[in-house]
Amino acid sequence: MDCDVIIVGGSYAGLSAALQLARTRRKVCVIDAGQRRNRYAETSHGFLTHDGRSAAGIAQEARREVLAYPGVHCVQACATRVEARSDSFLVTVDSGETHAAQRLILAIGVIDHLPDIPGLPERWGKSVFHCPYCHGYELDEGNIGVLATSEGSMHHGLMVPDWGKVTFFINESFAPEPDQLRKLQDRGASIERTPIARVLGEEANVELTDGRLIALKGLFTTPQTTLASTLAEQLGCDIEEGSCGPFIRTDLSKETSVPGVFACGDAARPSGSVALAVGDGALAGVATHLSLVFD
Repeated sequence: MDCDVIIVGGSYAGLSAALQLARTRRKVCVIDAGQRRNRYAETSHGFLTHDGRSAAGIAQEARREVLAYPGVHCVQACATRVEARSDSFLVTVDSGETHAAQRLILAIGVIDHLPDIPGLPERWGKSVFHCPYCHGYELDEGNIGVLATSEGSMHHGLMVPDWGKVTFFINESFAPEPDQLRKLQDRGASIERTPIARVLGEEANVELTDGRLIALKGLFTTPQTTLASTLAEQLGCDIEEGSCGPFIRTDLSKETSVPGVFACGDAARPSGSVALAVGDGALAGVATHLSLVFD
């Protein structure tokens, strides 16, 4: 047996889980492909003692802290296959190398799929966002857009006016009911029905198909997500369908439907942030240790 616990995913949730386990003097292997979800964002907000710091810097410092514990080692690779055995889990990485452990934590993250609009991808994490709690304050109560992707975007449309003057771009994504339009107007949002042609400029200016240009400080949208790895499906973990995409179902201790397999972070909750991922990972790490002791 290589170690006590394998953690697939070395971003905020995975490293937080690793830290808890390292402090119990268990042997931990973190397998990480280096595809942190918020790698496009320059700064992170809403995380105590780290508010406004570089998102990459937080991750790098966390990695240094965790790897300072002698019981932790990191494998820079992509985990491609997993097999549940009678007393262990065997994980294979893209080089063909295998690693075995008594317990497995999936901190695999998710992949964001943005609407197909020119100019949107290159502004993702810079002036196009999904979380107003993470990025809304810095827009200084300026002109803000909400790009609807489905009826579920009403949630954004009603929430984001607390951060600025909102234009709600329906963009042919759904047909709002009169009551929904009234609620948006009551929150001070302007309704724009003309489809978006592209996003341009240093911030997030929206050009409509009729040629009009709407200047914005930032644009919020709700991308659809998919799990960043098939490992949960390979193991037969129950998957729940959320409003933005699937996530791994867990109990309150972060254990999945497969005994001995835990999940945390964005892959195991319907919404996420750095602070939520760190808390989720800590809970998964502690619960995994308790399962080694008592199960």
